[in-house]
Amino acid sequence: MSSERTAAPNADYFASDVQRPIGLAWMLAVSGVVGLLAASVLLIEKIALLEDPSYVPSCSINPILSCGSVMQTDQAEAFGFPNPIIGVIGFAVLVTVGVAILAGARLDRWFWLGLQAGVTFGVGFVHWLIFQSLYRIDALCPYCMVVWLVTLPIFWYVTLHNLGRGHLRAPESWRRSVFLVSRNHTVVLTVWYLAIVFLIGQRFWDYWSTLLS
Repeated sequence: MSSERTAAPNADYFASDVQRPIGLAWMLAVSGVVGLLAASVLLIEKIALLEDPSYVPSCSINPILSCGSVMQTDQAEAFGFPNPIIGVIGFAVLVTVGVAILAGARLDRWFWLGLQAGVTFGVGFVHWLIFQSLYRIDALCPYCMVVWLVTLPIFWYVTLHNLGRGHLRAPESWRRSVFLVSRNHTVVLTVWYLAIVFLIGQRFWDYWSTLLS
């Protein structure tokens, strides 16, 4: 992997380390490990359920928090095979990328654009799964929610990095908006999380309210 370009015209407002994105590398490595563990457990549970249809997954806690209910749906095999396989492969790649950067690797623009395509697919797929869980399956998978939790910041910070380094070439008219977003990156991510929490709370409020009464 050859030297990464660092002279992007808008690099000044995002990357504090113009040689290597150490913070991003740690985020990819740590989030990737968490996502990999969650996806691996999901895959193990899915295999156990395929072998024994009466098996009750460890994450089936109540009528709403029920991995078993989710795993037995068509949405759990969106591409004809168990969804966790995608997670295992994808998160393993992210861990490798994070560790490689920490070890000194310099990645070319084409690699960052490929990574951007991957994380964009990931975040889009996660939001499709969120919609399916809330409004079609009517159940939540705890391990799946861990995957949701780590996928959002992975997409967000890879995107900000690519904008900041000029790998993604946004129009000049967007420069100020991108600058403001990057300066308030945690606010945007927090609002994103809160929106999902709100949707979960609103969708299953009848059940949550019984727990509070």
